[in-house]
Formats: sequence, structure tokens, C-alpha cells
Amino acid sequence: MAEATEKSEAVVEKKSGGANVLLIVIATMLGLMLIGGGVGAYLLLSEDDAVIADANSAKATQTQKEETVTPTQAPAKSVRKSDFTNIGPMYPLDQFIVNLFSEDGSRYLKTTINLEMSLEELATELDAKKPLIRDIIIKALSAKSYEEISTIAGKENLKDEIVANVNAVLKDGKINNVFFTDFVIQ
Repeated sequence: MAEATEKSEAVVEKKSGGANVLLIVIATMLGLMLIGGGVGAYLLLSEDDAVIADANSAKATQTQKEETVTPTQAPAKSVRKSDFTNIGPMYPLDQFIVNLFSEDGSRYLKTTINLEMSLEELATELDAKKPLIRDIIIKALSAKSYEEISTIAGKENLKDEIVANVNAVLKDGKINNVFFTDFVIQ
């Protein structure tokens, strides 16, 4: 009888010992899978950022090369009237914060704009049409990509576009120039 009791105790010990080993193996495998998944995700995500950064730097370099003006090239004609020795009255606008045009929508622009008016009396018309003017400017800003406005030439083209579009809706005077007093792309 003592022999039967010893065998049953041995069987119980083997069963519980096997379950503990199995539990340890499963826990170890799950831990390794989680660690492997985390490392894999990190490598994939950081690799995508590196590829995007390389592509953006290549585009920026190409854009800078294209914008380099040789002595025989004349700069593009601007629609803005610029007499920096005699600046006209200014019309300040509230700050603009817009998403820039991109596939992933990850960049935005924060800017503050002042409009140079041809006449002081134009301020009355600008006050009356302020929502329309802000809408025109928001559309112009959000239609641009980072690559288009990150350069000086891109900012100058944006100013020309804003002047032309705002002047199209004005009757009492014209906007001579646009001044960015704050321009942050993130």
C-alpha cells in the first residue's frame, strides 16, 4: 500500500512539474514575440522616416539647384509694387494656422500677414470684406506644399498670388504688397 501512495505522489509531482515548465516556455515565447514585434515595428517606422527624410532632402537640393539664378537670367516679374523707401499704410490680419498640402497632412503653417494698402481709405473696404479676404488667403496657403513655400522664391510667389487674388475682389484701391511678420512651418 505504501508503494501505491508513493507512485501517486510521484505522478502528482511529475504533472505539476510539467505544467510549470510548459507555463514557463509559453511565457518566454510570448515575451520574445513581444520584444521581436517591438523591435521590428521600431525598425520599420524609423526606416520609413529615414527614407522620407532622404527624399525630402533630395527634393530640397533639386529645388535649390533649379532656383539658382545665373547672371543672364532675370528674376520673374512680380505683380507687387515694391517701393521700400516709401511703404504705404498697413492692414494687419490675425494669425493664420493652416495645414499644408501633402499626402499625409503632417505639416502646418503658422503665419501673420500685413497687407500694404495703396490708400488709407481702403481699410474700410478691407474691414467689410475681411472674412472673404481671410478665406482667399487660407485657400492660397493650404494649397501649397512644404517644398513650394520653404524657399525664398516660393514665399515671393505666394505673396504674388495673395496680392493678385485679393486685388481681384477690391474696388476702392489695391494691395501693393504682402509682408509676412511671422512664418513658421512645422
